[in-house]
Amino acid sequence: MTSQDSDEARPQSFFSVLWSVLASMFGVQSNRRREEDFTHGKPSHYIIVGLLVTLVFVLTVWAVVQLVMKLAGV
Repeated sequence: MTSQDSDEARPQSFFSVLWSVLASMFGVQSNRRREEDFTHGKPSHYIIVGLLVTLVFVLTVWAVVQLVMKLAGV
């Protein structure tokens, strides 16, 4: 077994999936990283993390708007 075979067998970590999702959301995902995601990652992991990141983003924007409105006295 070569090191490449063992790399293909190991699953991606949560932080690796999170980093890929964040990079793709900002449009800075490299082609090499994208190819690695498609060959090693499970689509369900990316979908779940993508939905969670989107939810956190929406809630953060909502919280900032609420804070600004409160500080503005509205």
